[in-house]
Amino acid sequence: MHGESGSVRELPLSEYRPVSELVTDWNVPEAARFPVIDSHTHLGRWLASWVGRSKEWLVDDVESWLTAMSEYNVQAFVNLDGRWGDELEQNLERFDRAHPGRFATFTHADWSSFTASGSVSGIIDVLGGSARAGAAGLKVWKDLGLLVYDSDGDLVMPDDPRLFDLWEAAGDLGLPVWWHVADPVAFFKPVDGRNENYELLVACPDWAFSGPAYPTFDRLIQSLETVVASHPATTFVAVHGGCYAENLGWVGRMLDDYPNLNIDIAARLAQLGRQPRGARELIMRHPSRVLFGSDELPPTGSGYAHDPYYARQYRRHFQFLESADEGFAHCDDQDPLAMGRWTIAGLDLPEDVLHAVYSGNAARLLPQLAVAAQGSSTKRVDR
Repeated sequence: MHGESGSVRELPLSEYRPVSELVTDWNVPEAARFPVIDSHTHLGRWLASWVGRSKEWLVDDVESWLTAMSEYNVQAFVNLDGRWGDELEQNLERFDRAHPGRFATFTHADWSSFTASGSVSGIIDVLGGSARAGAAGLKVWKDLGLLVYDSDGDLVMPDDPRLFDLWEAAGDLGLPVWWHVADPVAFFKPVDGRNENYELLVACPDWAFSGPAYPTFDRLIQSLETVVASHPATTFVAVHGGCYAENLGWVGRMLDDYPNLNIDIAARLAQLGRQPRGARELIMRHPSRVLFGSDELPPTGSGYAHDPYYARQYRRHFQFLESADEGFAHCDDQDPLAMGRWTIAGLDLPEDVLHAVYSGNAARLLPQLAVAAQGSSTKRVDR
């Protein structure tokens, strides 16, 4: 083939990075309009190896971190890296106790205890100690249902009746459960030319869960509903857009049916932003049940607020929630691990709903962060 500028060659998909010719008039917020509680952050050491910082804190200077985050009007954080025992104690000392009202650190369940004994009694004992030490909630990761096996070698599903006492105990202790069940639906489909996350799964094959070794997505998401329905006295936050951001009809029905369920928007701008009318309608119908979350790992080193990628990611979240902009990227265009080849549009939420999503809803679930939600150290950013 020949065009006016010469020959046209075929490109491998990995090299195709089209630049949009859409002419836009965006006003990307420099800071959030109201104080923000980021209810989905990783600040400890649990995920440090993911960014090549094994055994190091993801936030190496907490004072500088707080000062930098104030530039975005992000005033408090739910730290999901507490783990248990000594690791929890060190997280609580570093964050919650040193900076009261700014952090709420969550504990985890040590599934190896259940694997060894077939009982959750040991986990419940540790959970009680974690609550007494100051843990604000329980984080449950996607390994439950995908990677946790019992002593017989059988995969442990989230709705395994042997775990029910654990969910009851969380409720009795007043610990809300932040729960990541499954992963995007495409991760459970064959990695072929019909998979909308093909590029991502080729780059990260460990994220693919299709095949007989794993349960189906439908089975996992059903298990979430079973647990939420069976434990009405326990508060749950289904993270990542309710764990099923591709199907807001399902998420909305869950919120309709179960008043003990909430969701966050962490790491799901790609899914929510490509269906802006549906996402806005969901939030407007349940304005007290949706939490802001970023799930962005902090950049290494100092100068947090001035890290170009980190700044863009926070401001992209603000643009998504506050503006009516159309056709903007859900992540950096050059990112080879993009969650999909599409753009998103903003939700243009009204101010009362925006305030609830940014901080009010998280403060209701985690009263220790209420002062940050009120913005005692900051003020509304007028547009």
